[in-house]
Amino acid sequence: MMENVCYRRDIMAVLNMVRKGMFGELVHGRGGYEHDLRGVLFNDGVTPYNSGVEFGAKGFSEAKWRTEHYVKRNGELYPTHGLGPVSMMMNVNRGNRLTRLSSFSSKSVGLHKYIVEHAKGGENHPNAKVKFNQGDIVTTQIACENGETILLTHDTSLQRPYDLGFRVQGTEGLWQDFGSGEFNDGHIYFEKTMNHSHKWDNPEKWLTENDHPMWKKYENMATGAGHGGMDFFVMNTFIECIKRNIEFPMDVYDLATWYSITPLSEKSIAQGGQVVDIPDFTKGQWKNRKPVFGMTDDF
Repeated sequence: MMENVCYRRDIMAVLNMVRKGMFGELVHGRGGYEHDLRGVLFNDGVTPYNSGVEFGAKGFSEAKWRTEHYVKRNGELYPTHGLGPVSMMMNVNRGNRLTRLSSFSSKSVGLHKYIVEHAKGGENHPNAKVKFNQGDIVTTQIACENGETILLTHDTSLQRPYDLGFRVQGTEGLWQDFGSGEFNDGHIYFEKTMNHSHKWDNPEKWLTENDHPMWKKYENMATGAGHGGMDFFVMNTFIECIKRNIEFPMDVYDLATWYSITPLSEKSIAQGGQVVDIPDFTKGQWKNRKPVFGMTDDF
């Protein structure tokens, strides 16, 4: 229930800016899982990463189980990294909700190419005959009750640098992530502040000025923790909520909503991109539930 990217420092700074009204009324958000996993999905059965083209019974570590999803499924396999942060900004399940989606998948060629071109693979390797069902690029468009749209992208089977592809766009401003989450990665634009220049600005000064109070408070403790400090916040929040016997800022309704995107996207793709309804797991309570994530400098 603790999606770590929700705690990424630049994401929390943008969340802070959203809540200050700097982006105006939100209209659209994007995110995804855009990460070359070929060296994770295959190995030599001994060394976990970047070591071969085996998977399943002959694989090791993640390749032992994870790659099977690419053989048997075709959908948005990892929605939470992108959807979690955008959901917090759009108050999903707390005054807003996801209503329906439509997904499309590209052809699948990247993993086969990786196998046949790898030094330990080749055209005659048994895994060169495996048919991978998962499309190399899967895009999922989601509609919200309050009129916003969200675009998710799953892109893990082709060569590419790491990037989660965030975009937050409203009536007053636009921020785009490009990179691994550093404050100087990406672009930002505020029409009125920038005198209608139609030119991007580096986001570093904006994100620094709006650094979230949680990061200011816990920066020293988070430094050195996993995933750029995000994992400190995940564990700290979990422990403090248990100790205080209070609700988690990301709860079971968020978990159900975010993870439902995977099977629903599979259904949509199988039906040629048909629109599929997203269940309301709160049974109408989203109308009265209030945002709780990142509202203070605590958790």
